[in-house]
Amino acid sequence: MDIRGVLAINLRKLRQARGLSQEELAHRAEIDRTYISALERSVYAAGIDVVDRLARSLGVEAADLLTRPPGAGAKKKTRGQTE
Repeated sequence: MDIRGVLAINLRKLRQARGLSQEELAHRAEIDRTYISALERSVYAAGIDVVDRLARSLGVEAADLLTRPPGAGAKKKTRGQTE
């Protein structure tokens, strides 16, 4: 799973756990609601400042939004690929 997917899963899970709509989270983080939707669908890659604003609005650390969920291993390397 790529980092966009990790952010998408964690963002949606935390937002829903706090009972927030995309619109309410967007308002709190001062981000457009359509951008929240795109992040949750892995359409866009969020900048570090956006990740920080989302984390603060959700009451978590930015690292929590970027931590792979259990069982979601890193993308397997293919032949010739380096770290």
